[in-house]
Amino acid sequence: MLLKILRLTLHSDAPMRGDATKLRGFFATSFNEHALLHQHVTDKLIYKYPLIQYKMLDGCPLVLGINEGANVLKEIYDKFSEIKLGDSTYSIMERGVTLKSEEFGCSDQIYSYKFASPWLALSQENYPRYTGASRDERRDLLRRILIGNLLSASKGLEYVATKHIRLELGRMREEICLLKGTKVTGLRGEFTATFAIPDHMGLGKSVSRGYGTVIRLK
Repeated sequence: MLLKILRLTLHSDAPMRGDATKLRGFFATSFNEHALLHQHVTDKLIYKYPLIQYKMLDGCPLVLGINEGANVLKEIYDKFSEIKLGDSTYSIMERGVTLKSEEFGCSDQIYSYKFASPWLALSQENYPRYTGASRDERRDLLRRILIGNLLSASKGLEYVATKHIRLELGRMREEICLLKGTKVTGLRGEFTATFAIPDHMGLGKSVSRGYGTVIRLK
């Protein structure tokens, strides 16, 4: 299927210090009327694949809008001249906006990807199984989790996978991350899949906060 993808990049008067959670907080408070920016309706969390995702990649903020999320970003992208992250305020000197239709879903082609930000694959339930497993068992567990993440994103985007997804993991390295003040284990590495994923889309947990950002390797 084709997804409408809008990427908003922001360049400020000084390097931004802050994470994607703070970036999300700025947009959520500045444009509270748009539920897709913060995933809440009347203080209740929307349990659905986020159509707006916030990234801080190498100190550069990027906001990704998918389908209806792209429409929201198109409406607000020029409605602010500065960004407040924590105690710091940055003037926006330049903004880049690209809007494209991009393929998402099962493919006969094998694509190679990397996680540009930590992938939060492990939950309280599967973490003990992961730590007690052998290297091969860990790889198999993570492979099944990642296929599950793809199917979960597909469901949120109303796409039905009609073919078996072939997916293989490269070497994964662990990275300690802070999620809502709690230390969690994230993973970085590469994988191949017979599945088309647009650049910067997130997989796994907390993708709206910039985790699990996928980039295709050329």
